[in-house]
Amino acid sequence: MADKAKYKAEQQFTEVYEKYADAIFRYCYYRVFDREKAKDYMQEAYTRTWKYISEGHEVENMRAFIYRTANNLIIDESRKKKSTSLDYMMEKGYTPSNDPRGKTQDYFTGQEILSIIKSLDEKYRDVILLKYVEDLSTKEIAEILNETENNVYVRMNRGFQKVKEILKTQNG
Repeated sequence: MADKAKYKAEQQFTEVYEKYADAIFRYCYYRVFDREKAKDYMQEAYTRTWKYISEGHEVENMRAFIYRTANNLIIDESRKKKSTSLDYMMEKGYTPSNDPRGKTQDYFTGQEILSIIKSLDEKYRDVILLKYVEDLSTKEIAEILNETENNVYVRMNRGFQKVKEILKTQNG
């Protein structure tokens, strides 16, 4: 890579890291709910992005590219995962209960909301997190997930329907 192109790539990478590192970490965290794994995914996403641009490849939308890279890393890892044991789930904070709501308050805590989000199918959880936590446009989400904007829109609507069903069930 020529010196000028290398310098441009380094500048672009540094700018993207500073601008999106927190958001990428947050996205990874809400996908895996484990801080250390989220850090690892974020770092690996940036490492792979750096490698890609340092090889001279052009990236039109760097934000979407980084999210897609992180998303693909998480998907690849989840395909390798074995079933989770009850002991591990309890270690991470899950407590079996006869009361499906767990609390009788009229409002939802952050934990309750995260619990609902966790219970969604991955395809719905992803679009909801990207849209409402990361504040990405439908077009950016489509690019990240390698889907059409229409599919993303449909997934968001179906995801919200699932959330409504869960809330309806919890409220009796």
